[in-house]
Amino acid sequence: MSSRATRATAAARQAGIAFTVHEYAHDGASVAYGAEAVERLGLDPTRVFKTIVVASGDAHAVAVVPVATEVDLKALAGALGRKHTTLAGASDAQRVTGYVLGGISPLGQKRRLTTVVDVSARAFPTVFVSAGRRGLELEVAPDDLVRATGGSFGAIARPPA
Repeated sequence: MSSRATRATAAARQAGIAFTVHEYAHDGASVAYGAEAVERLGLDPTRVFKTIVVASGDAHAVAVVPVATEVDLKALAGALGRKHTTLAGASDAQRVTGYVLGGISPLGQKRRLTTVVDVSARAFPTVFVSAGRRGLELEVAPDDLVRATGGSFGAIARPPA
């Protein structure tokens, strides 16, 4: 597997969706992974989305929101048909997705999790999500992302507190 081939790119290929891979040098010290992608690739921050793993009871799900926002947990719970959701811990998120923090992709997870993509993604022809490792982004059409994940769109982002 090349440095640009990951489970996420394999899942996108298998789903038959068009995508472009963008690579940048991850500095190793940054934990603001989305902001680093924005800076290194010179992207509009409203088009770069982060993948957040949440827990609701004994189930997990994924929220895909712009990096400059936070997940609205109440709105996400509603979109999932649940009473509430909480952010999954780092080790839990890594365990259920099979990815490391900063490389968690909505595609190619160990086990497909219910996915909700913030509706703001529909404003763009393409958006950027993690391609499965730090320093690698996948550019994909929002509708293709939702189709490939079996997910849905929802108004699940809010400004940072």
